[in-house]
Amino acid sequence: MDLRDIDDRDMQKVAQELRAEMVDAVSITGGHLGAGLGVVELTLAIHKVFDTPNDRLIFDVGHQCYPHKILTGRRDQIRTLRQEDGLSGFTKRAESEYDPFGAAHSSTSISAGLGMAVASEMMETPRNVIAVIGDGAMSAGMAYEALNNAGALDARLIVILNDNDMSIAPPTGAMSAYLARLASGRTYMGMREFGKKLTAYLGKTVDRAITRAVEHARGYVTGGTLFEELGFYHIGPIDGHSFDHLLPVLRNVRDNSQGPVLIHVVTQKGKGYPPAEAAADKYHGVSKFDVITGTQAKATPNAPSYTRVFAEALVQEAGHDEKIIAVTAAMPDGTGLSLFNETYPERCFDVGIAEQHAVTFAAGMASEGLKPFAAIYSTFLQRAYDQVVHDVAIQGLPVRFPIDRAGFVGADGPTHAGSFDTTYLATLPGFTVMAAADEAELKHMVRTAAAYDDGPISFRYPRGEGVGVEMPERGAILEIGKGRIVKEGSKIALLSFGTRLAECQLAAEDLDAAGLSTTVADARFAKPLDTDLIRQLARHHEVLLTVEEGAVGGFGSHVMQYLAHQGLLDNGLKVRPLVIPDIFMDQAKPEAMYIRAGLDRKGIVDAVFQALGTTNILSTTTQA
Repeated sequence: MDLRDIDDRDMQKVAQELRAEMVDAVSITGGHLGAGLGVVELTLAIHKVFDTPNDRLIFDVGHQCYPHKILTGRRDQIRTLRQEDGLSGFTKRAESEYDPFGAAHSSTSISAGLGMAVASEMMETPRNVIAVIGDGAMSAGMAYEALNNAGALDARLIVILNDNDMSIAPPTGAMSAYLARLASGRTYMGMREFGKKLTAYLGKTVDRAITRAVEHARGYVTGGTLFEELGFYHIGPIDGHSFDHLLPVLRNVRDNSQGPVLIHVVTQKGKGYPPAEAAADKYHGVSKFDVITGTQAKATPNAPSYTRVFAEALVQEAGHDEKIIAVTAAMPDGTGLSLFNETYPERCFDVGIAEQHAVTFAAGMASEGLKPFAAIYSTFLQRAYDQVVHDVAIQGLPVRFPIDRAGFVGADGPTHAGSFDTTYLATLPGFTVMAAADEAELKHMVRTAAAYDDGPISFRYPRGEGVGVEMPERGAILEIGKGRIVKEGSKIALLSFGTRLAECQLAAEDLDAAGLSTTVADARFAKPLDTDLIRQLARHHEVLLTVEEGAVGGFGSHVMQYLAHQGLLDNGLKVRPLVIPDIFMDQAKPEAMYIRAGLDRKGIVDAVFQALGTTNILSTTTQA
């Protein structure tokens, strides 16, 4: 049965069924739970009132899109969420016509929606454009840039602010709902538009004064003065779990609005599933869990996670240096800085979803002699690249960049993969760029960064647990631009940058067994390069492979540049840079992604034999 044919009185039953289906699916796949549970009624109401997919619906970030996917022809695939060859955990254009814009990073929905609204007007294609954005995403400057532009253009755009933390205002019961229906109705909106046209004859100054007076007066009752100042017609707050509130307001806005409208909806994360309601933070993103008890499956780690090692090492170094400061952009748990905050709350700053501000904020602190560690995921640091260049690198400021989620991230797919940071940082003059081969090396790099004051410095490490190496009591200060030989050989050289070192060591065992004596080296630095080490490897080996968990243009490209300028490619040296393929790779288990990329043990061995121009003589048994 089509959702639009269901009687309004039966919508709550549909919501219960949808919520149960989502809980059951995510218990099998894992994924984002709390946010989706919070927008079940809102998602149903939007699809019932609006003519999707002709009307465009954009979910900001996409954490809350699972109910949307179930409703839009993907219910039979919902238990493939975040799995290889399955549904994406976010909205994705290639997946469905109901996903008009892909979203996995925060605060893009209003900008994209405004672009669609303008395009619809220019192409004379009447349609509604609805952007659903959470209150957390509204902490990013991009959202306000889009609001400002939409207000200036007076575009016909509907923004729904999903306030799921009550961070702006709680709903005020029946009176609030009544005022919202009244304010979104044809009479009030018509009077407002008529008033604007009438006062236009009296001049812009008078028009602006009258309009602002009216909206300020209404703002005292309904809130939203900020949005009104930006040019939006503000409605709410309303109860985002009540169809009696949602449906009439959405219908009024659909039928009567002319310019940009913002509807303030208050919801509860985890709504309808008691374990998620009781602990919204723990049920934002979940592993597989038991539906009855809510108990999440926990793998027993063989080694501490890289994130934990970083956090503990930073706390340790902060105990030795009171100038060390931690900065995060709304990811205190993901980056491990929640641990730092427990020990040094006065030295830990969460700036919200504002990576650009985080970087320049850290630059300001560095300019005054503090030692800021701006801990930002590789994929999120991309959003602040201009600030990294202009506010940090050009000024040579010693901001420290711990870069989590380097390389493939599994179920989160290409939107969250840390593929490009080595390329976009190592190209900057004066930047020191490191990568940890294991958790002990990460501890060394935290201390090295703390001690380094000669310019910006970064160190990258992957998601997940370490390799189980013996850990030092405290990290050592590494010599800048110097790598290390891990294993000596004479014919093949494997030069690793990052945590593929363990696979290089396994590959070396196979190559040695095939009679190909193999050296394994850990570069540690992409910039400055250890030119002595590279020269030694190039002169004394027949084949040189660079191996990294990053895109083309990174470490391997810098090595090739050096070899070419030094004439070290002229004596027949066979060089093969192994990198993440030049594609956006869809989600799968990280191990499968590295195999596909040829960055596993077998892929490294195969690359050596290809460089030698011979067939891989090793059996699959030997490599298993």
